[in-house]
Amino acid sequence: MGCDAMIKNTDELEFVVFCIENVAQKLGKNASDVYRAVAEKSDILNGYIIPSYDILHTQSKEYIVDDIISLLKERGIQV
Repeated sequence: MGCDAMIKNTDELEFVVFCIENVAQKLGKNASDVYRAVAEKSDILNGYIIPSYDILHTQSKEYIVDDIISLLKERGIQV
């Protein structure tokens, strides 16, 4: 997968961890499985979460989690 974006600071790193942990919790999955789904099985981490940090981090936890889960489903990515 392409690396369109890189984590630039600790705020972005903490946000990525927040996203992965909360998606895992909502899906009842292991965080490492969610990481693999967004970073290795797809480009959601580098192509969406990190580049959209400025906008996404202002949204509610529910919005962010549901948005990422929707993207996984749209792309047919199994966690």
